[in-house]
Amino acid sequence: MTIPLAALAASLVHAPPAQASAPPAAPAPSAFAAVALAAPNLRDFDLRRGSDRGGPLRALGGRLKRSSVDELLNASGQRRLGRGCGKPAAVPARSLVYCFDRADSATGKWVPQGVTSISDAVAGERTPGGGRPLLVSWHDGGKVRLTFVNPAKRTYRHVLLVDPAMKGGRPTYTDVDLHAGGIAWYGPKLYVADTRHGVREFDVRQIFDLSKSKAGSTGHAGRVGLHGKKYYGHGHRYVMAQTGGWRFTRGSSGGKCRGSGPLRMSWIAVDRTTWQHVLIAGEYCKPKAPRGRVVTWPLWGLTGSGTVRADWAAALPGDRIQGGVRTKGRWWFTQGRGQKRGRLLTTSRDWTEWGRVTHRTISHGPEDLSCYRGQHRIWTIAEHARKRALWSFPADSCS
Repeated sequence: MTIPLAALAASLVHAPPAQASAPPAAPAPSAFAAVALAAPNLRDFDLRRGSDRGGPLRALGGRLKRSSVDELLNASGQRRLGRGCGKPAAVPARSLVYCFDRADSATGKWVPQGVTSISDAVAGERTPGGGRPLLVSWHDGGKVRLTFVNPAKRTYRHVLLVDPAMKGGRPTYTDVDLHAGGIAWYGPKLYVADTRHGVREFDVRQIFDLSKSKAGSTGHAGRVGLHGKKYYGHGHRYVMAQTGGWRFTRGSSGGKCRGSGPLRMSWIAVDRTTWQHVLIAGEYCKPKAPRGRVVTWPLWGLTGSGTVRADWAAALPGDRIQGGVRTKGRWWFTQGRGQKRGRLLTTSRDWTEWGRVTHRTISHGPEDLSCYRGQHRIWTIAEHARKRALWSFPADSCS
């Protein structure tokens, strides 16, 4: 079926709240308001559900033991959060900071990108067992892993993302080759940005514990999927399976910023502060490219099996945007600046244009954004090796 176009007002909050707290800096006027840009065509962003993985998932469930998020958070073998990463990452004052261990802080092989949390996933901001995890996606140019951070115990665990399939009549899985520039957890679903095609869909109910499965193995870092009679995950204890995806009906973006056509899906986020929860996505575009766009879709539409239509879109108020989120009508964007410290752009939006944009210098390499409502904080990840930190800043509108 085709989901009808939602009213534009459903995706916008009409009156922005008072300025949210954030790292101190002087405001700068926006030159963007003077630039006339054509409104994006909403039909460019129609998403159609892709192929279902139900068959291989059911078969894998007969061979491998599933794990809940709470079991994963409390299992043995966790990595310990470190200390001291805030200063090299140039994290602003008044930030809450979590550091990975020495190896994960220094590695150039794996690069963190996306951030989401239990606050995006459920209204009560707790797992059934009481956990309050933060999630981070990483890519290494051919694989994607997802990190479950448990602040209560100051521990974390890497989980390999995999794509299930049938081969020779037997279930197996392969690596997920994505940049994973943004992630969004909503209900049991985890949405991962697919730069060219749209969104990949995973499910926290489809996590498999290889160490507790007779057919599983945590050895052989070079192997993934079924080899002989054993299932591998590049040495990871846990793998999390893709359940489906949403692809642009008008084809691929080609991974480029074109100013029209399907979105270059660079980052994604959830807005739970509107009466209709939405998935937000935007483009990272360089200064000489067409201005990037930001789009929203009703999240209830992604639970169906047909086509979901975007309910709002606009050109972004800046270039090189690496993450964005909206909270009670207030918009927050991270702007990458290469080896320089990144910037945080804060603004609001009326029916036709962006308001005044405030710029603040923040950490090196700021990426995806996620609002943790119960904390009144917005989280991001500083991506650069040896300048890497998972950190958040106060935001009154995130509630």
